[in-house]
Amino acid sequence: MLQSGTHRDRPAGREMTGRGLRAADRTAAGEAPAPVTRPLVRLLAALTLVPVLRLAVARYAVPPGSADRAGCDRLAAPIGLDLPLPALGPVARCPACRARVGAPPGAVELALLAALAVLALAGGSAGERLALAWWLAWAVPLALVDAAVHRLPDRLSYPAAAGAWALLGLTALTGAGAGPWLRATLAGLGLALAFAATTLLLGSRGFGLGDAKLALSAGALLGWYGWPVVLAGLVLAFTLSALVSLALLATRRACWSSHLPFGPFLILATTLALLLAP
Repeated sequence: MLQSGTHRDRPAGREMTGRGLRAADRTAAGEAPAPVTRPLVRLLAALTLVPVLRLAVARYAVPPGSADRAGCDRLAAPIGLDLPLPALGPVARCPACRARVGAPPGAVELALLAALAVLALAGGSAGERLALAWWLAWAVPLALVDAAVHRLPDRLSYPAAAGAWALLGLTALTGAGAGPWLRATLAGLGLALAFAATTLLLGSRGFGLGDAKLALSAGALLGWYGWPVVLAGLVLAFTLSALVSLALLATRRACWSSHLPFGPFLILATTLALLLAP
């Protein structure tokens, strides 16, 4: 948070705040300023994840009950990290027939940039940020797969939940205490059971079991910061879902019997609630 004010130990006309003040203090102390290329290096390093994320979307963005995709749907040309381009690059095209493979061009890249922006804006300790980074790495393909085929694969949901829960546990051991971690555990299990109960009671009109498994990790992250944050995340998720549903109905792109995937809304709402958390 930016703070304004005058630095009493500096002459008039050299008042600075925030990063400028810290950089000036380092220079006055004889320390070299932080290289301006560091954020660019981090960005380029993060973008190396694009082929991995694109491969996950291509593998699992198949109808429920179908085998995981191993190649192009048209020519069955294999896709993999040994030959990432062009199928797993930004153009997302089969190297043989140029058909689209997996997520639309630019979708994974934009989602990854948004996740990096969230990490840059998020506060908290190193352990909390690491848990959020882990979860976002799985949440990006989960959101894209659910938006494409209305499914949340276990091979993505379970690692997201287990990793976030374990990293929050390590954060608790290194200073945060057991209270936040126990609350996170209860929140994750509670949300997952509540979502699963709607499936058992309402069938297709309730949430899917994939949503319940995603709620394990989303609930744990929200619960770490308190029950009001859990409530805020749920309210945001349902509000976003309702607004999009109304917009689709108004534009006649959906009808009352249409089914919208809830995973992307839960992921987006969880992210927003964590950014707004005190």
